[in-house]
Amino acid sequence: MTSTDKIAEAIGLTGYAVDAKGIGGILKARVSDFRVDEISSKISLDPKGRFTAANITLTNWETNRFIAKLARACGISRNRVFFAGTKDKRAVTKQVFVIDAPQKRVATVSISDVEIEIIGRTHQKLGFGNHKGNRFTITVRGCCNEDGTPMSEEEAILRIENIKEKMENAIGAGIFPNWIGPQRFGSGRPVTPIVGRHVVNGDWKSAVMDYLCLEGEEGHDAQEFRKNVRENGIESIDLSTIPNWLGYERDILTHLRNNPEDWIGAFKKLPNNLQLMTVHSLQSVVFNNTLKKRIEEGISISVPVPGDLVGRIDENGQLETSSIVTVNERTLDRITRNCKLGRLAVTSQLPGSESQLTSNHIGKLEQAVIEEMNLDSSNWVIEEIGRLTTKGTRRPATSSFNDFQYEVVPSTTLDLLEGKWLEGPKDGELWHPDGACVRFRFTLPSGSYATTLLREFMRVPLNQL
Repeated sequence: MTSTDKIAEAIGLTGYAVDAKGIGGILKARVSDFRVDEISSKISLDPKGRFTAANITLTNWETNRFIAKLARACGISRNRVFFAGTKDKRAVTKQVFVIDAPQKRVATVSISDVEIEIIGRTHQKLGFGNHKGNRFTITVRGCCNEDGTPMSEEEAILRIENIKEKMENAIGAGIFPNWIGPQRFGSGRPVTPIVGRHVVNGDWKSAVMDYLCLEGEEGHDAQEFRKNVRENGIESIDLSTIPNWLGYERDILTHLRNNPEDWIGAFKKLPNNLQLMTVHSLQSVVFNNTLKKRIEEGISISVPVPGDLVGRIDENGQLETSSIVTVNERTLDRITRNCKLGRLAVTSQLPGSESQLTSNHIGKLEQAVIEEMNLDSSNWVIEEIGRLTTKGTRRPATSSFNDFQYEVVPSTTLDLLEGKWLEGPKDGELWHPDGACVRFRFTLPSGSYATTLLREFMRVPLNQL
């Protein structure tokens, strides 16, 4: 098993909607191969508004690090920058930000690979998930067969059509499993659910040390830093030698240098949304493992069975968690019809302190996942940092994809390609530089992942997504 397989196992992302052969290939051979345009909710403008609203296009920027840079440029706290969702780093992304700073100041900000288009003033903040969805344009390069040989354009299209047809027959047209993608877990360094487990268990020292020490697909400098902390301890680190891009790590170590053994304070040096993401990512592993178990047992993820918890899907494709009901024999036919019409959706667990479970087979299936992950003794109450406590909720087991298109595109010149492409395929990877290139276009509701949809067609290790 490759390290990538181990990562997939660790985050529960190993199943597929249907049995089929994929097209292989690699994403993000160049940054512009992955384009995300946020479909924003309407911003109410007011010339006297406190905040500045802006459309901001980022090229190869991690959202949290951009926000820190923007906040410094505006002379404000990062907590005064509001946005609807984090996007992929290695991509071109366009989304709305609301900034608690004067419009003239925001307009003068100049940051490399950032375009800022002022919309106007507003009294309206943005919260996480306050957008309708995202529009994606993504190119898969280097399609290949299971034996590593390059795949022709004709074969790539045939396989895409075959998988699409099988998914339609198995779960419905324009529907795919609502897996939570690798971005939620830290992409190349999926450390967040590991840290989240320590947070839920109140083991703050382990939470901080694992955040500092666990390695992933990072540059040599970062790997050496983490190895040094792991082998020699935090006291051995010369703060001036920490790579510039490891700002959170530097903040943590600086705090511990000044406040020895204050592990909770050190953890709080992470941005608030990243702190919360550690807990949410642990919930997400539970969700993925539950979805996987359901598929493995041959239970439909789109058509309910007695004991399922289902909820209404609004016009933006979002689950109304206040409408969750339990399916029984009397209501099964009616709820099934509404699920097939897209009005309702079967849900799965994101556990918490007030998790809702049923007592029949579906409830037992979900409880079995909790026990297999050794979380049955956790109450999900974070006493030391109360805002991290989660009551638990439900997430649709499936998501919709719309405006789905795919077409063969010519390969580009080598000098325009970057990253993994220049290194060539490694052991266990499924792509070939002479294989077909396919461009996909589609829209997803907020909270769904483009990489998990494309994964259904590509069938590759996670480090190729």
